[in-house]
Parts: sequence; C-alpha cells; structure tokens
Amino acid sequence: MEFKSKNVLIIGGTTGIGLATAQAFINAGARVWITGRNAHNLEEAARKINSENLNTLVSDTSKLSEITQLEQHFAATGNSLDVLFLNAGIATFSPLGKVTEAEFDAQFNTNVKGHFFTLQQFLPHLASNAAVIFTSSTVATASNAGGSVYSATKGALNKIATIAANELADKNIRVNIVSPGPIQTPGLDLAVPGDGKAYLASVTAMQRLGHADEVANAVLFLASDSASFITGTELVVDGGYLNYALK
Repeated sequence: MEFKSKNVLIIGGTTGIGLATAQAFINAGARVWITGRNAHNLEEAARKINSENLNTLVSDTSKLSEITQLEQHFAATGNSLDVLFLNAGIATFSPLGKVTEAEFDAQFNTNVKGHFFTLQQFLPHLASNAAVIFTSSTVATASNAGGSVYSATKGALNKIATIAANELADKNIRVNIVSPGPIQTPGLDLAVPGDGKAYLASVTAMQRLGHADEVANAVLFLASDSASFITGTELVVDGGYLNYALK
C-alpha cells in the first residue's frame, strides 16, 4: 500500500499498536505525526523509527485544552490531513462493586471524550478522501468480568464511529473501526499481568497473542484506496478470539 506524501496523525503513537502503525505508514512513504502524554516515550519512539518524516507532539487526549493546542499546531503546518488514527486508550479492570469514580472518569476521558473532540477539532483539516480510524476492541462485543467500564468505552466509540461515517460521507470522508483482540503490547503487560496472557492466547482460535504489526496492517488497509468503498465498518483483528471464546 502506497501513502507517499500523505499526512497521517496518530493519537497515541508511542508504543504498541500506535508505534507499529506509525512505522508502517513511514515505510509506505507517509509523513506522520504521533502524539503521547510522555515526552520520554515520544523520544524513544522517534529513536526507534528514526525518520525525518516522523514528527512527535506531547499531547494528552483526555484534556480538551491540549486537543486544542494540538489542532493549532497542526493548522500552523498548512497541511491537510489524509489519515486520522484515533488510537490512544487506557484500561483498568475491576468488578462492579470496586470501580472508583477516578477509574471511570480516566477511561471515559481518554478512550471516548478525547477521541470525540479530537475528531471534532480536526474536521476542518480532513482532506477529501480522508480516512478516520478508531481503535476499539473485541471487548465492545464480549462480556468479560471486570471489564464493565473499559468495555463500555469501546462500545461508545463504536457508535460514535458509525454515526460519524454517516455524517461525513457527503464530504467523502470514510470512518472505520479496527477492533483488536489480545495483542502483545506494553499496555497488555500492564493490564494483564502474570498468567493472564497465557489464558488470553488459549481462548483464541489461533492459540496465540497477536502482534502489533498485524493490527497496523489492518489500519493501513482501512486507510488505503483499497478500502475506498468501506465506511462505518468494524474490522476485527483477534485471531478468532470472539468466535472461539463464545463457541
């Protein structure tokens, strides 16, 4: 897939799926901007990718003031945006009786509010034929114990994305969802310690965890001209997790 001279913004691009997707877009010839809350992580990402086509911006998607600053920074470049990948996300897992307000607010602010208002602020910058991709998750469909809040954030994203696909179709902007299953990332290491990852691998049809670059390939497909008649769709990248876990 070819993205030469295309402009790509990845919200949450310092590690895991975001970093792998940034590398894939760079390899395909794109100019890429990645955001992250942590300057050190951005520096590490820039070191790993090592490309003059990569730009890094410190930005916390859970804060509307920083979304505004991000939009102003991009506007100052004079570029239009061909791909907006809304990927940042956090997860904590607790049974219903133990979820705190802080946990609830942190996940909804990052996973839902941040992406909603980032898309809203960047609407004027989206080129005709632009692609918007949300990172959701198979948990939006599954009903895993302890995941009520995280799953709810992903379910909300799915609905926002499908409505956005309808609203933006007349502008020739496509909006789609990529929903990973269990993927080996630093985020998974934090959220699922110990033997939990082995269990997740065991409930996929392919009997393994996925790799971040496998999700990146799906994102590039949805962003490419090969997906020109695809909008409002969820592409599941889960190694058969949903079907296997529910059989």
